[in-house]
Amino acid sequence: MDRSSYKLYHKHDHDSRTYLETYCSGSSDMTFKEDILTLPTEKLHNALSKGHMTGEILIDISGGPLVHHLYSACEFFQESIVLRANEQCIMEIMKWHDDRTGAFCWGHAAAHVADLEGRSDQCEAKEMKLKSAITHVVKFDPETETLADLIEVPQADCITSFGFLDLVCKDQDDFKRNLRKILTLLKPGGHLILFGGINISYYTVGEQKFHAFSYDEKVTSNVLLDEGLTILQCEVTPRKSESQLTDFDGIFFITACKQK
Repeated sequence: MDRSSYKLYHKHDHDSRTYLETYCSGSSDMTFKEDILTLPTEKLHNALSKGHMTGEILIDISGGPLVHHLYSACEFFQESIVLRANEQCIMEIMKWHDDRTGAFCWGHAAAHVADLEGRSDQCEAKEMKLKSAITHVVKFDPETETLADLIEVPQADCITSFGFLDLVCKDQDDFKRNLRKILTLLKPGGHLILFGGINISYYTVGEQKFHAFSYDEKVTSNVLLDEGLTILQCEVTPRKSESQLTDFDGIFFITACKQK
């Protein structure tokens, strides 16, 4: 299939429910369980449990209608602001957040994080705490010059981003611009937590293939260093899943601190 025909997450119809059922369902045989569900929640839990990343405001700028990586974060930040570039994904998140009929169930993710925290009997409390922590779910256009001018949100003590750069960037220059725009929302001394797919070029939702930007942890780390951040942690985990639905080689996890 010609890559020029791939759809763009932030410009075309993106069936958010099919996306979640394909990549994030609680089914025991879900192909991407380790790569997309288990790994990010465990990495984030371990990083935050060290105790040096905490504060009042967390901003999450991720791809798709994902929230599972935020279950750990709500224990360390008072307020979470969720930014998404796709209207369908926002509707999907709000359906879950407001307990509407037909909402996607994230109970399996909440249960996993509660178990990591040694509180396996408090799964429901974990679910309620995250929903309470999320105060705003905001749509933005990643092609605007700056995120800070478009969105009236305070600078964050921490920014988390799972797969956003993968989905919206077209090339290296676009990647640098988008990463710099994310950093404008981060306080000096604040922390950035990034997850990304290594060497990904596409992912599939239903019958449609969507564009993904091919990059890796080295490219990301170099841009962060150029922007004055200190890399605290950089880990790469090879892909566990076998599927033609997407072609990433592995997942990288980076934490960094903004010095100025």
